[in-house]
Amino acid sequence: MFYYPDPLAKLISELQKLPSIGPKTAQRIAMHILRMKDEDAKRLGQVISDVKDQIIYCSLCGGVTDRDPCHICSDQRRDHKMICVVEETDDIMALERTGIFKGVYHVLMGALSPMEGINPDDLRIKELFERINSHEIAEVLIATNPNSQGQATAIYLSKKIKPMGIRVTQLAYGLPIGGDIEYADEVTLGKALEGRREMLIT
Repeated sequence: MFYYPDPLAKLISELQKLPSIGPKTAQRIAMHILRMKDEDAKRLGQVISDVKDQIIYCSLCGGVTDRDPCHICSDQRRDHKMICVVEETDDIMALERTGIFKGVYHVLMGALSPMEGINPDDLRIKELFERINSHEIAEVLIATNPNSQGQATAIYLSKKIKPMGIRVTQLAYGLPIGGDIEYADEVTLGKALEGRREMLIT
């Protein structure tokens, strides 16, 4: 068995903690970093450090930003009467790439999953209703992922919001069931936004 020098072994170990990075990919990235020019490697390290030091979560929507409120929440050209509810901050980036949605966002920081112990109090649902109650909201677009947890979250929110007299819509199903919004292409997401439909609750 080959033994890596300790600093290299530690780098490979840390890289494997990243999403979708297995041992071989981590080894390739580590070796690439090792071959980088000193200034490039140091710049990479500094950029990673800067991200942790300078990026915060918007106090309104919960999205990642370097200022509070974020550029979307502070943009008066956006339709602040329309809130798009997403599970994670990555979903905002995916939806923004379509260039279609002109409202504002609200990040739940997850989805309901009683089996995993994730209940309404564990998500940013209270903050969502604080926004709804303090602003004149015309539509809430629920853009949770098209899987069981996302659908359970959408139904829960719809049952709470509809009695308030607010239109509740959901992305059209051009999205693959069981997929994640952040991985959908712009065209599919755009069509899902354009074809959003009223949520029906029973």
